[in-house]
This record gives sequence, C-alpha cells and structure tokens, in this order.
Amino acid sequence: MPEANSDDAEGTRRKVPDPAAATARPRRRQARGERRIAQILDAAATVFSTAGYTGASTNAIAREAGISPGTLYQFFPNKEAIAVELGDQLLRRWRATYGRALTPAHLELPLEELLEAVLDPLIRFNHENPAFGVLMHGPDVPGKIAMDHADLHSSLLPQVEGILSGYLSEASPAEVSRIARLAFATFKAGLDLTLSVEPDERDAYITELKTLLFRYLQPLVEDCRTRPAS
Repeated sequence: MPEANSDDAEGTRRKVPDPAAATARPRRRQARGERRIAQILDAAATVFSTAGYTGASTNAIAREAGISPGTLYQFFPNKEAIAVELGDQLLRRWRATYGRALTPAHLELPLEELLEAVLDPLIRFNHENPAFGVLMHGPDVPGKIAMDHADLHSSLLPQVEGILSGYLSEASPAEVSRIARLAFATFKAGLDLTLSVEPDERDAYITELKTLLFRYLQPLVEDCRTRPAS
C-alpha cells in the first residue's frame, strides 16, 4: 500500500507512513533473526558433538555456521548461552519423543513389541542428536542444563514404573520400582554403548540391548502371572 500524503500546519505536504508496511519490516527482521539463531544452533550442535562442550568455542561455532564471530555475538553473548538455548530446544524435543514412546496405548502390546515401540524412538532420537548426550551428560556443561536434565530424569522414571506395573500386576509397588530402576539404568548404559561404537556395528548393539531387557523382564512378567492374586 503506498504511503498517504497530508498537509502540516504550514501547508507543507508530507508522507504519512503506512502502518502495514511498518509492521511488515520488523516481522521480516524477526524472521531473519530466527533463521540466524537456528543456523547458529545447528552449527553449535555439530561443534559440541565433535569437540565436546569444553573443546568448543564461539569462533568454531561461528566458522561452522559460516558467519563472523561479531554476527554470532549479536545473538548470543557467549558459549554458555548457546549451550543453554540448544539444550532447551533438545529437551523439548526429547520430552515430545518420550511422551509419544511412553503412551498408555502401548500397554496393550506384548512385552517384546512394547520394547520395540518404546525403545526405538528413544534410541533414534539420541543417534540423530548426538549433541543431546554431550550437553546432558557432560561433566562441565552449564548448571541450568544439568538441573533441567535431572528434572527430566526424575519425571521419566515414574512413567516407566507406570508402564511396567501393567505387566507386573501382582508385584508390589516396591518390586515394580526396583525393576523399573534396573531396567532404566540398563537402557541408559546400553544406549551410551550404542552411541560409542562404529556406525556399522550399531544395529547389532541395539538388538543386543533390546534382547537383554526382554530376557530380564520376561521371566519377571511370567512369574507375576503365575502368582496367586493377592
């Protein structure tokens, strides 16, 4: 829309800014800024994955993003701020992933199919986002990330207990809690191992991890089924 003209007190013609055009310009700038932030975070994920948090630098992140350090500093004051923003983004995606994986609908599946339905998306997320492990488990990451991950862990375990309780109906709450903790710890350790091996060996390790969990849980499930109802 063209700018309108109006007369001031002295009769001079002046242009009146078009409000729609004025609104569009900040929105375009905002969109460009959001794209630049996404570009920086993608580069940071790559650098953290290859160099670790301590070994990463803002210069390396800027270089990976194809921008100058000065441009990076327009959006983030330091490496920690980048890590916190990336960590928040990855945690949101992780919550969405395990929310879909730990759905109550999976309680209708046989145990082996349950393990496939739950573990596959969790394993896939970690393999597709190696920076997640670096930021969540590194000893030197910013404190906010460590606290957010601890909160996430404490909220995840009760959901595992809830799913397993459907298969261990005759087990006591203490038994279910113990079994869930052991299964969860086994999965975490096995997941770390699958992330450390060469890509061509990864599928074999993932299969072994799921077999290990099934062979641990299946006898317990069968034992509960044969117990007299309390």
